[in-house]
Amino acid sequence: MAGILLVTHNGLGESFVDCAKHVLGEMPRNLKVLPVLAGDDPQKKLAEGQELIKQLDTGGGVLILADVYGATPSNIGRQLCHAERVLGVAGLNLPMLLRVLSYPATTLPELAKAAVEGGRGCITYINPGN
Repeated sequence: MAGILLVTHNGLGESFVDCAKHVLGEMPRNLKVLPVLAGDDPQKKLAEGQELIKQLDTGGGVLILADVYGATPSNIGRQLCHAERVLGVAGLNLPMLLRVLSYPATTLPELAKAAVEGGRGCITYINPGN
């Protein structure tokens, strides 16, 4: 089972975890959050992220899900992806997170692909006629 690390602005990651617990009925064991606040030192956050990856990687690697591509959290996530068995995807949304949590036995590359497909596939119009 791959670990999942959310690297997000402020408390966004914790909010995603709360929503996932609501939908799934439990807190996934393989999920951790690295919140990045405006005043945080990116190098200290990078070190925290490296420690979280060590905790999460039980043999299946770690998938990093970051919120906004190009922002500080995704830049930290990108640097964490230099480690062996760590892949990252930016553009985190709730459907993406639920998709990856629903396939715990998936390989890391397949899980990253499922994250991208799940995130994109649930972006649609909700008004009638579209």
